[in-house]
Amino acid sequence: MSESDMIQIRVPASSANLGPGFDSIGLALDLYLTLDVILSDKWEVIPMNRELEEFPKDDTNFIVKTAAEVAKRYNKELTPCQIKVSSNIPLARGLGSSASAIVAGIELADCICDLKLSKKEKFHIASLMEGHPDNVGASIFGGLIIGCQLDEDIDVEVIHSIDLELVAVVPKEELLTKSSRGVLPEAMSYSESVAAGAVSNLLVAALLTGNMELAGKMMKKDKYHQPYRKGLVPHLQVIEDHALDFGAYGVTLSGAGPTVLCFIKKGQTSSVINGLKNLLPNMEYLPIHVDYKGSYVTGSLDTALLKK
Repeated sequence: MSESDMIQIRVPASSANLGPGFDSIGLALDLYLTLDVILSDKWEVIPMNRELEEFPKDDTNFIVKTAAEVAKRYNKELTPCQIKVSSNIPLARGLGSSASAIVAGIELADCICDLKLSKKEKFHIASLMEGHPDNVGASIFGGLIIGCQLDEDIDVEVIHSIDLELVAVVPKEELLTKSSRGVLPEAMSYSESVAAGAVSNLLVAALLTGNMELAGKMMKKDKYHQPYRKGLVPHLQVIEDHALDFGAYGVTLSGAGPTVLCFIKKGQTSSVINGLKNLLPNMEYLPIHVDYKGSYVTGSLDTALLKK
């Protein structure tokens, strides 16, 4: 098979919020959703690892449906493909697995329909589909992103100068975003909103200046979501209480949870993992780093065949 016969789409995982950056801050992580795509006479989605076997294997698959929706926006139709899908992003664990699927679908439509979308255009479409810009923005641009979505007016700033060592503490149990959002309050008072905004502002400033001790402090002081979600993720309190003693700067619930992300001092990853394992032995511990590339496509499909 020649290089013009196949494309590979690679999309990183993401962690959103980082505490008080609720629905606006995202961080790309070096866990990936990967699609190997060739043209076919029918849609066929082939899972390459067991966790993906529960999803549809035809054109009702979420990634294909997303691609079809994007194609429709531009009055295009998708040519059927065979897609081999692999992923090491834990599903329904707060690491952006659904956002990475949305981004993969957009990349798929962009390639098959030759849309030539810019990253900003992909980001705008993905944010509208997801409903907030943090996870999809990180998966598209890589690095740290700060986004603001007001209806269809969506802006983003991308920072690639953040250098972090991280450990994701991943429970075996899933926690669906819908359930996790259900415990959040419908409104906050004016004074509470001002205080929450101040914490979020200082988190961003600390991240940009490299003051990770202060960033960790602001993560813990979040007023938007973590206090309400601790009942669903009791291990968050345990990790908050002990991770700094083992060598972490700070701790945050990753997205809607239940994964907890630890920001680690250089060279202290093993210390944090070993220390937390003694307290929470039934968790999975993933040493991870920031992804700076974001989503990308390699290879190409024969455009002559696509037009037939």
